[in-house]
Amino acid sequence: MSLGPVLRGVRSRPGLSALRAAKLHITSSRNLEYGWIAYMLGERTTKRFNEFSKVFTVDGNLRSGKGKLAQQIAEKLSTYLYIILNMRYFPEADAHYLDRVTGDGSILDSKFSGNCSLETFYNDPKHPNGNSYRLQLWLYSCRLLQYGDALEHLLATGQGVVLERSPYSDFVFLDAMFKQGYIHKRCVEHYEKIKHLSICEVLPPHLVIYIDVPVPEVMKRIEEKGKPSEKKVSSAYLQSIEDCYKKSFLPEISETSEVLQYTASEAEEVDKVIEDIESLKFNKGPWLEQDDVTFHHLRKLVQNKMALVRPTSVPFYIPEITIGGLDLDKTYYQYRALPGRKYEDGFNADVGDKWIWLK
Repeated sequence: MSLGPVLRGVRSRPGLSALRAAKLHITSSRNLEYGWIAYMLGERTTKRFNEFSKVFTVDGNLRSGKGKLAQQIAEKLSTYLYIILNMRYFPEADAHYLDRVTGDGSILDSKFSGNCSLETFYNDPKHPNGNSYRLQLWLYSCRLLQYGDALEHLLATGQGVVLERSPYSDFVFLDAMFKQGYIHKRCVEHYEKIKHLSICEVLPPHLVIYIDVPVPEVMKRIEEKGKPSEKKVSSAYLQSIEDCYKKSFLPEISETSEVLQYTASEAEEVDKVIEDIESLKFNKGPWLEQDDVTFHHLRKLVQNKMALVRPTSVPFYIPEITIGGLDLDKTYYQYRALPGRKYEDGFNADVGDKWIWLK
């Protein structure tokens, strides 16, 4: 199940055309969007850019300290040279990145978030219902969506962004799943098609920082701080993730992005990491080929999240992610019946929204 149907469900308003035909007051909230008129009036992306108007990602195995380092980098670079705003930190996208809670504050059921569960994966990674691959494809879609949000923020404000992982490194988990026998070969082939169609529309990060934590240390950290289900992860799976990082992802991404690698102890020395970042030339990759025209088209793409994730909905059939039309229709109306989900935010009386007909 892809993000496409869910995004359509979240953003559409049932019965809108009927209400318009009845000439009732239904003014909908609309946010101003960037477009060709703004460009014609002189809106330019490069005018906002400074030395750290860039995309940084921090990668590593589970419990490697990615989030801590990413947040520290964003804070430390806040006063460098002419930078006025902090670099913006984006925590790692999870399965609830698109929609986390209902209108009454309850956590959204997993059947509305990709019909997959990380807890189920940890408890039974070979579950016959295909949960493992649905989870991986859903997380890729969420990471792509978050990466689009980060690019939109960069292009609209000039403020650099720091993310934990990205859709570019997501495949290390797919590779590990396949090597451990959690998913079929057809899942790998499907994922590669989807990624090829979707990721070609965006630009890779300027810098990838990899924290190298040995698997025994990762296992120790999980045992000390991990959730009960997370503690069931196998060392072989973690080793496969590490191997794919080192043998596939880092060599590939180094062709277009700067790469810095640190041990766990070295990653604690944030000032040294900042010095290493400042010494980089950033003299390779597709970002050097961009101008205001290409940035204009990229900005229009990433602000349209439906267009960004639409390639993840291409109907290649595999049983792990296929859902029947009747089941999808049933799930859609169940979602619409949730508190605060019948109409757009601010238009739902069931969660206390006021003055709806005056909006």
